[in-house]
Amino acid sequence: MPSSRLIFPFAAAFFLVCIAPQPAHALFGSKKKAAEKAGAILFRDKGCAHCHGVAGVGSKKAPALTDIRKNKVWTPAKMSDQILNGGKKMPPFADSLTDEEVAQIVAYLRAKHKPAPPPGQEPPSAPAQ
Repeated sequence: MPSSRLIFPFAAAFFLVCIAPQPAHALFGSKKKAAEKAGAILFRDKGCAHCHGVAGVGSKKAPALTDIRKNKVWTPAKMSDQILNGGKKMPPFADSLTDEEVAQIVAYLRAKHKPAPPPGQEPPSAPAQ
């Protein structure tokens, strides 16, 4: 029978790993899908699509982001840093996005099958005069 001295450190380590907060790129299952969907909406609503194009297909203003998840240089940490601090022609978004929102945008950009955001709401029209 194994000694409790040997089992305890492994059990404690397993417990700590299970309860430790997970980074955004380590989300699983429905939480991951929810983060990807939220990221798709944020990508549309926070101005990302203005430069990077709808669904990140690229434009004259900014590069395509459709295959960024395959680029090993663009780790989740580097993506987060780029979003928060900007660089080259990209402005920083640290003042307008929370850490959770940045994580959701990164989850969306890294999604293998990117979810389409629901249609945006039209601004209320002015009353007819």
